[in-house]
Amino acid sequence: MGAHERVSRLDLNLLVALDALLTEKSVTRAAERLHLSQPALSASLGRLRRDFGDEILTRQGNSYHLTPLAERLKEHTTTALEAAQRVFELTPHRRPAQSTREFSLYGSDYGIAMIGAQVSRRMAETAPHARVRMRLHNPTIVEDAAHQLRSVDGIILPHGFLSGLSHCDLWQDEWVILAAADNPHITAQLTLDMLAACPWVVTYLTRSAFTAANRQMQHLGLELRVEAVVESFLALPNFVRRTQRLAVVHRGIAERLPLHGLELHPLPFDVPPVMSALWWHPVYDDDPEHRWFREVLQDAAADVEPSRESALDAD
Repeated sequence: MGAHERVSRLDLNLLVALDALLTEKSVTRAAERLHLSQPALSASLGRLRRDFGDEILTRQGNSYHLTPLAERLKEHTTTALEAAQRVFELTPHRRPAQSTREFSLYGSDYGIAMIGAQVSRRMAETAPHARVRMRLHNPTIVEDAAHQLRSVDGIILPHGFLSGLSHCDLWQDEWVILAAADNPHITAQLTLDMLAACPWVVTYLTRSAFTAANRQMQHLGLELRVEAVVESFLALPNFVRRTQRLAVVHRGIAERLPLHGLELHPLPFDVPPVMSALWWHPVYDDDPEHRWFREVLQDAAADVEPSRESALDAD
């Protein structure tokens, strides 16, 4: 059977059943989740087993386990369901107050902390029946953005990681050094030698996941002694406080962090400002509701633009 013929025979209800089975790993619990009888869901499982030529669920003792194929199907099934939901959410232009759409957005904890509350408040005021789902991205999602963005409304990410996708700029920020106030290696005026003398905690450390400041230090010949990798900007103070570690953070989020026992220092070298942007798949370019959602994010970003006055004298 060809791929086109298989697609023409697809039953969306089977996709819903498959998602429930893969999530619950139990016919009984999946049936309860979907408000179906157990025999009805067992029949769906039978059809899925025939279609895939795989057991999907296998019994081991008193529990069921997913087959290797079923494990591979989990992410694809969720993505397919979200894409199908978006197909049926598309309607002729509705006023925001009438929208019941769920807008899904990827971002780092920094991006979500900077703009999330403002976006949520604006949506509650202008589109009370719409929802926003904010998800943390990771390096895998960023590397596969062209595919991932087909099933979500966008990703908040600085320039320099994506290309060939639609985007709009949101806010500009800059990098600062985070250090313990009692770090014996640090004085008021940082130098490259001080940076080299200290251990570091970094937020990302892969080929495609990095900060511009860390990349610039590499270009300057500084080989950082990394003691911890934490994929969270908000958690950085906990890994710096009462240690000799240093970290680079966005000034905008640093102003919102509990800085007890910590200090912020300007970088002793030039790094271009960080421009965070909203990126989305071009399929949404002319979607009226998506266009409204983009405007909500841009309006929210205008309120959170970090102040131009230096925060480095605050402590």
